[in-house]
Amino acid sequence: MPHVFLEYTANLTDFDADKALLRINHALVASGQFGAEFDIKSRATKLEAFRVGTGAGERGFVHVKLALLSGRSAQIKTQLSESLLAGLKDLGDWPAGVEVQLSVEVVDLDRESYAKVTF
Repeated sequence: MPHVFLEYTANLTDFDADKALLRINHALVASGQFGAEFDIKSRATKLEAFRVGTGAGERGFVHVKLALLSGRSAQIKTQLSESLLAGLKDLGDWPAGVEVQLSVEVVDLDRESYAKVTF
C-alpha cells in the first residue's frame, strides 16, 4: 500500500511515464507515511481515446489517483496531493500548443476489507 494510478493523454508525446512513476514513488517514500518502499505499487496508462472539454483546441492531461488505506487525516492527504502535484510540474517541457492539466486525487481504501499477501 499505497496504489498509484497515473493516466496521461497520448498527445503528450514526450511524457516519460517511468520517470513520473519513479518521482511519485520517491515522493511517497520521502513523506514518511508508508512502512517500506516496496509497498508502493504504481502503474501508468496512456490514454489514446480522450477528450478535454468541448473546445476544438489541443488539450491534454496527466492525472494521478493515490489510493491509501483509510485513517489518514485530511491534512496528511493534502500534503501528499500537493507533493505529487509539485513533482508532476517539474517533469519537463510540455508540447507547444497543447494546454495541459495536471491533477492528483487521493482516495481511501477501506482498511477492514483490504487484503494482501506477499510471497
